[in-house]
Amino acid sequence: MLTLTILYGHPENPDAFETYYANTHLPLADKISGDLRREYTKFLSDPMGGQPAFYRKAEFWFESPEAMQNALGSPEGMAASADLGNFATGGVSFLVGMIG
Repeated sequence: MLTLTILYGHPENPDAFETYYANTHLPLADKISGDLRREYTKFLSDPMGGQPAFYRKAEFWFESPEAMQNALGSPEGMAASADLGNFATGGVSFLVGMIG
């Protein structure tokens, strides 16, 4: 099993980010099929009360590398990926990991 983790840097305008993310980007991402599970996280302060290293995280679980490639390579996956530049002003990092 694989996880795809998407880490969003701190946006220039958090309110604009949240509005776009909720109303435009997540509906695009929700059209992607082939994942087993997904979670969306907004980070709070770090344990010492400071700014967290990242602003948000999206995580998708896939049964296999092929399932992940099929999902991301689908028209829905490509549309969600292409949309990142429209709102993710703090940058985006992608990590793929194997569970187990």
